[in-house]
Amino acid sequence: MISSILRIFSVPELKKKIVFTLLMLLACRIGAYIPVPGINGDLAVEFFKQATGGSQNLFQLMDVFSGGAFAQMTIIALGVMPYISASIIMQLVMALVPSLQREIKENPESGKRKLGKWIRILTVILAAFQAGIYARYALGLNASHPGIIVPQILDVRMFDFPWLFFLMVIFTMSAGTMILMWIGEQISERGIGNGISLIITVGILSSLPSTIGAIGRKLNLDSQEPGQLSFASLVVLIAIFVFIIIGTILIIQGQRKIPLQYARRVVGRHEVQGGRAYIPLKVNYAGVIPVIFASSFLMFPATIGQLAGPESFIGGLAKWLSPGTSLYSIFYVLLIIFFTYFWTATQFHPEQIASDMKKNGAFIPGIRQGKPTQDFLESTMGRITFAGAIFLAIIAVLPSIIGNLLNVDPSISYFFGGTSLLILVGVVLDTTKQVESHMLMKRYEGFMKKGRART
Repeated sequence: MISSILRIFSVPELKKKIVFTLLMLLACRIGAYIPVPGINGDLAVEFFKQATGGSQNLFQLMDVFSGGAFAQMTIIALGVMPYISASIIMQLVMALVPSLQREIKENPESGKRKLGKWIRILTVILAAFQAGIYARYALGLNASHPGIIVPQILDVRMFDFPWLFFLMVIFTMSAGTMILMWIGEQISERGIGNGISLIITVGILSSLPSTIGAIGRKLNLDSQEPGQLSFASLVVLIAIFVFIIIGTILIIQGQRKIPLQYARRVVGRHEVQGGRAYIPLKVNYAGVIPVIFASSFLMFPATIGQLAGPESFIGGLAKWLSPGTSLYSIFYVLLIIFFTYFWTATQFHPEQIASDMKKNGAFIPGIRQGKPTQDFLESTMGRITFAGAIFLAIIAVLPSIIGNLLNVDPSISYFFGGTSLLILVGVVLDTTKQVESHMLMKRYEGFMKKGRART
């Protein structure tokens, strides 16, 4: 392991990218400890735990994704969820508006810049909206537990409305989300890995020490009395942990190889004999993006409902969509399947593959070139995508179901749960592949083997 790390840092360009990524992620974690001006972060965490109770709910899941920033009411409490929600909305708009697809296909660079601009604008709108609702939630929490908000800020009112407090929350939290979005884009462009996914992953990893501490407390190792968590339940959780890691690796790296044959063709003055190759169709072309999208899609309306209060209609609806409920699991599975197909459809282009094959004289044995090849690739990808989506959904919801059956504390089940581990393992695999490709590009055998420069 140490020698592999040394080989990675022996490539100057790769070393620069990794150091830049780590510094950007460190800046994200610093923001998780800077509370909104006028907020007592320590009291906020204490009352947040009382408000969430012992059952599974959306606030605890958001707190895991934000690395504890949500409970402390810090400047990055909203995390990157508004950005992901904006990306989902724009992807859906693109799928429904053919003119946008045509514009991006004809002029990719200009189209991507325009799409990025719209996503940023929508992110600001969503972040400001969520921050305003969050400020309302903080006011309600302060009314029942005075001291969370500095009284002097609440004293500044107009028409009996604490406008200064709302402005501070909206501007600081929206700015925090935009900073995270900028950091994520910088990591994707100048660092290593997908920036937004890495920010979520670091947030999940930051909950590891508290999860280990919670396991120790639930086992009650300091006393002769049995703890709330038995060793049998812990063994089951560890088994699920291993199963999810293995399953995620298999489903992300799994592929179906479509055989290809090349006809004889003339290159220059020489005739080249036909050869054999294959098209690797991934079982799960979208990776863990469907899990991130599905979680964000459920978080946005349910967060509004929970922040609006349980007495409201939206708040009552949010209770039915809380993690751990049957309705939440059903919608979660359906959304994972939908986003798996949706992302695959936007990224996998069988018509382009069929056209390139025809130009290069390649064909699939038994399938004619052109439209038949395109139809074959579409149907094949559809079948393996269905299998990948189902398996991904099972991995995502199985730990929550078993956690409910074993009565495991939510702070533990969320870390060992499918959503967190799927994102964690998927992002690590994706980042590892990028590191490997950089090593190979620089004429190294890669960091998984005995690396040496090729001649």
